[in-house]
Amino acid sequence: MNLGQLPKRVFITGAGGFIGQQLMQRYRALGCEVRGMDLVADPAQAIVGGDLCNPERWAQHAEGCELFIHTAAVVSLAADWEEYRRISVQGVSHALDVAQRAGCRRFVHFSSILAMGCNYPDGADETWPVVIGEQCRYGVAKGASEHLVLAAHAQGRLDCCIIRPGDVYGPGSRAWLLEPLKMARAGRLLLPDGGNGVFTPVYIDDLVDGTLLAAHSEIASGQIYILWGEEAVSCRTFFGHHTRWAGRKGNPPSLPSSVALPLARLVQALNHLRGKRDETCPDTIRMFNRSGGFDGSKARDHLGYRPKISLAEGMRRSEQWLRDSGQL
Repeated sequence: MNLGQLPKRVFITGAGGFIGQQLMQRYRALGCEVRGMDLVADPAQAIVGGDLCNPERWAQHAEGCELFIHTAAVVSLAADWEEYRRISVQGVSHALDVAQRAGCRRFVHFSSILAMGCNYPDGADETWPVVIGEQCRYGVAKGASEHLVLAAHAQGRLDCCIIRPGDVYGPGSRAWLLEPLKMARAGRLLLPDGGNGVFTPVYIDDLVDGTLLAAHSEIASGQIYILWGEEAVSCRTFFGHHTRWAGRKGNPPSLPSSVALPLARLVQALNHLRGKRDETCPDTIRMFNRSGGFDGSKARDHLGYRPKISLAEGMRRSEQWLRDSGQL
């Protein structure tokens, strides 16, 4: 991978998260100084603790960094509007301000393929409209965050680009490895409509490769890139691994959407009353019922992005990590 001249210093928000940790490790392996912020400080990793919406606690940590990568966000499909608005939207505005004051040369923003909602057609690309409305709140917030980033770029405040990752999985993934495994063990991993909805996985190493290509490419300036594994599979196939790891036979259990959606709505309401947080909500059901994958030709043509890890290999590595870490 030819990345040209690398920055001396890189700053990453959400540095303690799944993607943030992997980016920190990669840049350090390339000889860069890497700093970060997250809700919980980790001085050994040069991560300062702070809140995105109170940047005075962490802004100074970004001084002198040429590259700013913003991964921090609400990582949930079941949060309320205010949480998305404060962290995933207003937090981006604060991150842009910090990066500009710090003199960063490029700002890389992590959005999501759900910025296009759950009803995009098979083969949708970066030109497909962002989702609006009451459904897919996570995606609506991501679309709004993209507007802020593109506006900052258009105003000449910062050189920006946007990454829309597919469904990122691999060793350490909470969303698509640990949580589904926990639900499968509890018998609560239910898929709508026979699990025939489309899942769009990307292995973490491939996502990091694509991010580095975008972060250091002149052609990426002002652009949005979908980065996924280019291997669409059914949810039944993807989560069948978790079912097997949980010691259960056959496919994950399923319910018709006509039953699953109102049931998820009821469970979400009960969880809200009890002050409990999990990912049982109508938007999760909708996400598991998507109808297609994406056109990744822009990232291929602009960046030379080529995912290397097949789903079979990625799941083999994930299973090995689960065993090595004593979780299987």
